[in-house]
Amino acid sequence: MSRRSLLVSVAALAASAGPLSAVARAAARTPKVLVIGLDGTLLNRIKDADAPNLDALMAAGLTAPSSIYASPFAPTLSGPGWSTIITGVWPDKHNVKDNNFTGQKFAQYPDFLTRIETAKPSLSTYAVSSWAPLTDTVFSSKVDTRVSTPSAEYDTGTTSRAVARLRDADPDAVFVQLDNVDHAGHSYGAAGQQYLDAIHGVDTQVGQLVAAVKGRASYPNEDWLIMITADHGHTDAGGHGGSSRPERQTFMIATGAGTAPGSVRHDIKMPDVAASALAHLGIAIDPAWGLDGRPLQQPVADDFDTLRPRLGTRVDETGIDAGILGFTHTPPAGWSVDNSAMGTGGVTEWRGWSFTTDEFWTAAQADQQRESNVRARNVFAVADGDEWNDKSVTGTFDSTLVSPAHPVTGGTTATLTYTTYYRQEAPQKGEVLVSYDGAAPVAVRTYTADVPSRTETVALQVPAGAKTARVRFRYTGGNNWYWVIDGVRIEQA
Repeated sequence: MSRRSLLVSVAALAASAGPLSAVARAAARTPKVLVIGLDGTLLNRIKDADAPNLDALMAAGLTAPSSIYASPFAPTLSGPGWSTIITGVWPDKHNVKDNNFTGQKFAQYPDFLTRIETAKPSLSTYAVSSWAPLTDTVFSSKVDTRVSTPSAEYDTGTTSRAVARLRDADPDAVFVQLDNVDHAGHSYGAAGQQYLDAIHGVDTQVGQLVAAVKGRASYPNEDWLIMITADHGHTDAGGHGGSSRPERQTFMIATGAGTAPGSVRHDIKMPDVAASALAHLGIAIDPAWGLDGRPLQQPVADDFDTLRPRLGTRVDETGIDAGILGFTHTPPAGWSVDNSAMGTGGVTEWRGWSFTTDEFWTAAQADQQRESNVRARNVFAVADGDEWNDKSVTGTFDSTLVSPAHPVTGGTTATLTYTTYYRQEAPQKGEVLVSYDGAAPVAVRTYTADVPSRTETVALQVPAGAKTARVRFRYTGGNNWYWVIDGVRIEQA
């Protein structure tokens, strides 16, 4: 029996048994993925443009604005951007730092279509792009079909090829890259009507791709996850590669499983496209792959993210737009901040541990590598002695972030994990301390040298009889650098 006949039989049998739950209906349908990349497209300009198809997708699913890195982590160029989207890891892993793909590590961190082919060779994969390096270099030869559209055909040819594949074949995972918005940005800038016109044009092409999906005879028996994203943004004057906020902008628009109509999320980042595609197709993500992305269908609860509705506008900072909601000193439920040894004065926003966002924190001072804080998501905690000292202070920066008491089992090993990013300048120091059942805290990790953005894992030997563990993050220093903490968890097997 063919897969399609088996699917119809399963669906018919389930229907005869009575009404199906939403989960059961989804399970009875064939999962498929369409990823559409809109090179150099700004989300805020989509909202300004005549873009009815993209507007309809946002209304039907989720919209997730996010930001990327800047140099020295990687410049805001297409090579690093598309490599991050397609592989599901940040540039410090795939190692693409330019548009020549010099030093790339795609053998270690392959594209998501190659991972699909490796895990489920029977699935049909297809990639077509207007920018040839994607299908020539980033996607591997394991992908069933890779097409680089001739320059004379450009996005029109890319779209017609993708529409034909969606309409006439039976692909399981499709990637399409359209380039003309980026071309308009370079030629005319992102502030002008030509850029909006280019978005309108690509919106028409997105509509043709979505119509090809929905027009399939087998569509009622298929479960499509459609994701639309961009590799970087553009300046108003045109161009990208620098560290300005418009250049660092990207987004995901998604419809399908795990997306709520009209929803907005701030916990999704660029590498999640690849991870979400794999998860939707039922491919388990092996921790050994080292993916930075996580499936949008599997959101991870984080205490700091609950603070987003409480974020306020600037107080002393002058370089941050007055309308940006981006910081609070009020910790989430169960957390506390000990400022009993903290100096006085300084910039209000950064006096002691603060809770903030990338948009707010990086605007405090550009090009001091705050843009390299790629693995923190949504709202995170930061101790920033450098920014605090931008106004007159007395004393030193000495602040401790204290977690809730986590339940543990005495006499066993627990695992403390957290995302961190630490930039060092003496006499600054960062200490992670753990106390059990209110006993004196014991240092389990100390930072006195630069630590790139990463997830830390610390094995905790829980004393016999202990029932709770509380974590403290203490930052001490003067006019030095900063420390970021996010995603703190204590788990036991």
